[in-house]
Amino acid sequence: MAAEIERKFLVNEPSSEALDYPSEEIDQGYLVSDGETEIRLRRKGGVHFITVKKGHGEVREETEVEVTAGQFEQLWPQTEGWRVEKRRYRIPLEANLIAEMDVYGQHLEGLFTVEVEFESQRASQVFTPPDWFGEELTGDVRYSNQQMAREGLPG
Repeated sequence: MAAEIERKFLVNEPSSEALDYPSEEIDQGYLVSDGETEIRLRRKGGVHFITVKKGHGEVREETEVEVTAGQFEQLWPQTEGWRVEKRRYRIPLEANLIAEMDVYGQHLEGLFTVEVEFESQRASQVFTPPDWFGEELTGDVRYSNQQMAREGLPG
């Protein structure tokens, strides 16, 4: 497993410029989550993955493996009632960073979040979010995709 270092923020209203960047549809469903470990399926464009994530907050362990469309379709029914649909925009930031802004659909319609992944914890700690980033959500389990897939928008 590799460490994933990222911070997550709420976006109150994405700028029209942000929506001009390349994007792709993501369908995501969860097979298992025990509070510490989650196993999810993801279809991003025409590529399919199974991912295991461990931990919460800024630094997590992550292993992602590509699976065939057939394997994905076999497992997908097991995620019924625990899914997220979103469109992800990749927006360049300073210091060669990329903001991945998610525009959610279905039962999460109207929610916009943005994540930035870092090469080190130091880079994460010195990062100053742009003005269009809202409240920081890093580590707030109410805004984890697997929690929102099941529970909907946080109250």
